[in-house]
Amino acid sequence: MDTAVPTAESGQSPDFPYNVFARGCPSRGTLEHVTGRWGALTLGALHCGTIRFNELRRRVDGVSEKMLSQTLHALERDGLVDRDARPTNPPRVDYSLTPLGREIAERLLPLIHFLEGRMDDVLEARERYDAAHEA
Repeated sequence: MDTAVPTAESGQSPDFPYNVFARGCPSRGTLEHVTGRWGALTLGALHCGTIRFNELRRRVDGVSEKMLSQTLHALERDGLVDRDARPTNPPRVDYSLTPLGREIAERLLPLIHFLEGRMDDVLEARERYDAAHEA
C-alpha cells in the first residue's frame, strides 16, 4: 500500500489509514464491489430488508444467476451482506445487509435517486455528444 500522506489537494482524507487511489490498497476491491453495476443494485435492493435469492434476482432485473451469486459472495466477503442458509427442504437462503452494508446502501441510494432524477439531462447530453461526433 502507498504510504504517502494523503492531502486535501489529492482529495483524500489524512485521517484514514487506507488510500483508495493507491494501486495495492485493499479498499479498491471493496469500492469496485460496491460501485459496480450489480453490487450497487444488489445493495440498493437489499436496503428494503431480507430477501431470498430468486426474489432478489427478480428485483435486480437483468442480472444472471451466476453474476448475482458472484456479487453476493463478494459483498458477503467484504462484510456487507449476511447470508442465512436454513437446512429446510428445499433449502432456504435469505440475504440481508449487515450494519456496514446498510450504512453503505444509505449513502448509495441518494446517488441512485439523484441519477434517476437527472436522466433527462444525461440523455440530452448524450444526444448532443453523438450529434457532434457523428462520423
